[in-house]
Amino acid sequence: MAKKNLEDILHKYWGYDSFRPLQREIMESVMEGKDTIALMPTGGGKSLTYQVSALCMDGICIVITPLISLMKDQVDALRKRKILAQVVHSGMSYRDIDKVLDNCVYGDYKFLYVSPERLETDIFKARVAKMNVSMIAVDEAHCISQWGYDFRPSYLRIENIRALVPNAVVLAVTATATKEVVIDIQAKLGFKKENLFTMSFARKNLSFVVRNAEDKNSMLLKITYSVKGVGIIYCRTRKETENVAAFLQTEGVPADFYHGGLSYMMRSTKQEAWISEKTIVMVATNAFGMGIDKSNVRFVIHYNMPDTLEAYYQEAGRAGRDGTDSYAVMLSSKNDDDSAMQILTSSFPSVKEIKYIYSLIGNHLGLAIGEGFQSVHDFNIYDFCSKFRIYSTTVLNSIHILELCGYLTLTDNIDNPTRVKFSVSRDELYRIQIERDDIDKFITILMRVYTGIFSQFVAIDEKYLSHLSGYSLSYIGDAFKKLGHLRVINYIPSKQTPLLIMQTERLSLDNIRIDANQYSVRRQRSEKRLDAIMKYKDSINCCRSLLMQRYFGEESNVACGRCDICRSQLHDARAIPKSEDVEVVIIELVSNESLSVKDLLLRIKAPALVIEHHLKKLLAEGKLKIETTGLIALV
Repeated sequence: MAKKNLEDILHKYWGYDSFRPLQREIMESVMEGKDTIALMPTGGGKSLTYQVSALCMDGICIVITPLISLMKDQVDALRKRKILAQVVHSGMSYRDIDKVLDNCVYGDYKFLYVSPERLETDIFKARVAKMNVSMIAVDEAHCISQWGYDFRPSYLRIENIRALVPNAVVLAVTATATKEVVIDIQAKLGFKKENLFTMSFARKNLSFVVRNAEDKNSMLLKITYSVKGVGIIYCRTRKETENVAAFLQTEGVPADFYHGGLSYMMRSTKQEAWISEKTIVMVATNAFGMGIDKSNVRFVIHYNMPDTLEAYYQEAGRAGRDGTDSYAVMLSSKNDDDSAMQILTSSFPSVKEIKYIYSLIGNHLGLAIGEGFQSVHDFNIYDFCSKFRIYSTTVLNSIHILELCGYLTLTDNIDNPTRVKFSVSRDELYRIQIERDDIDKFITILMRVYTGIFSQFVAIDEKYLSHLSGYSLSYIGDAFKKLGHLRVINYIPSKQTPLLIMQTERLSLDNIRIDANQYSVRRQRSEKRLDAIMKYKDSINCCRSLLMQRYFGEESNVACGRCDICRSQLHDARAIPKSEDVEVVIIELVSNESLSVKDLLLRIKAPALVIEHHLKKLLAEGKLKIETTGLIALV
């Protein structure tokens, strides 16, 4: 298809007239059949690169992503644009998966979103070989690298799928990856030739700031009062989100909390209130933010130091996506380093502890030795910890290592919808409707919308029902409870729970192997990532944006001019008289030979902002000039 159709597709389905930087180049590379990796920071428009290009190609695009909630959101967004899309994940029944895959083989679907643990199942491999697959889009591609900060073994199965659809091109996208990880991604996905497109990690409108504050709550108030607009405050624990939100509310700040322990309806309600700006500040764990399309976030505050620069950059990058001045603030106290080291230590339980947790999981699931291969189970980790009286941190980190070793997989939360079935006959129901005017209309709507509700449980979409009926979500919830109490319906409320997938049968502890060398290497890499975030936090003389750019392998010596370090240096520069040594040294250096700005920055022992300030003054005063080669010379 002609390249001009990229813009046609973009305008037709998304309403935009032009692409963001690098998007078109990435799409053209894919459409030319070249395996491609795109390194695009948060808010850069990664999903559009595979969505628009796939619509310009014949066949279906398989999108692999580990986040089931985000997967559902993207499929819903595509469907609203009248684009045919389906989803397959571990929370679905075999029958539902079978039906979806059939639709993708024989229907005119353009997108199939798949969670990585489904890739190796027999049903998926059998059907994908029959599909006309144009592209495999790998979202969160850093998950395939063992050296990435969020490695997921299930991603290693992607290369096996390539063998079933050899003509499909691969597009791997990620927001955060070091040079080492980028190389590893391409190798693991079987790229014939390296082909990287990368956007700069510099965010020109985003001011990165670290504030040392023993009283973090007071600092939060100062920031939320001084920065006008919507914001996010990230906390490490669920309890902390609730406490901080309560504190802000008592001080008059329209704040709320959000974490993975809330019900689906509660999370949706809170999220919608924040998006519509009824809530101004959302205090959340890192469960909040993925897939939320809100461009006018003015500030993101990290109440605690994150574990990695990768995670920090991704979360901080949710501020200022509209290009307007915004702030990313990390709060720091003297106890943070000790807390970070304790968290690192707890992230690597002993082999004995890991095996013990594995045995408890087997007992909890009721699996005998040799049973459970590829079985899928609801797994509420907090119920598990309460049952066995064991710390959730120990359990989560043990499970993570068991995942890395390929024994099991723990998914993100699966939202199981409300299910309802009438438990009375139609005649009896008619009698109840006559007697109960308060629920007559609601019952009629239920029967009209869900035709099979007398013979089987049906999944209820409360938002859709609210839209059709005009009833509020709270009314619908109360009506279901009332009908359940009257024994008119069998009512199973929605619930949210992760799934645990046994990748092997349950093994005896003697057969559980934790590779000591690999275990040691992983700890060393975690220590290296922790050291990087600490250096970022503790820096007093290097631009914070430059620190992050260099961490991700971007060569740059141009300070941002916006972070707290740059602003401090710029203040110092303005305080220096024009006859100060810096200007004298600049003139002396360029009087001997023409030099680049980079050369001057390297040769003069002064903060970069000080040098740049005086350089601009000398150019403005006509004492220096810029030659056609771009070098600085004496007039």
